[in-house]
Amino acid sequence: MNASIISALAGLIGAAIGGLTSGLAAWFAQKTQAHLQWLVHERGRRQDLYKEFIEAASRCYADALLHEKPEIPALVDLYAKIGRMRVLSSPSVIASAEQIGRKISETYLEPNKTFPEVQQMVDSNTIDILGDFSKACREEFESLHAKKF
Repeated sequence: MNASIISALAGLIGAAIGGLTSGLAAWFAQKTQAHLQWLVHERGRRQDLYKEFIEAASRCYADALLHEKPEIPALVDLYAKIGRMRVLSSPSVIASAEQIGRKISETYLEPNKTFPEVQQMVDSNTIDILGDFSKACREEFESLHAKKF
């Protein structure tokens, strides 16, 4: 073979390998960036849902402590949020949210609480029905963060 042909082939092969490497690197970087954007979006969706759930559960629990007649629309809204969690959330978050829903429903069946009884619940920390839910959410967010890297 002619030396000029060998040089030309080596140049073409080198350019092809360089172009392929560059293309693969760009594809991998774009794929990684898209995955990170999805994780950030997913985290934001969950944060919004959990915030809404915590606010709704707090309102329903306060109502359950003070009234024996349930506020049905608020309970339906609370369970709708739990339904959304079934699509987005980890099993531990869902289980904790369902436990909160049951606790609120059971509280409506109990006698109304007086302020001294509520104060006693605060002192004994039995008023906090959201602690396990918050912990499950935090663990879920930590696992999402670990997937990022």
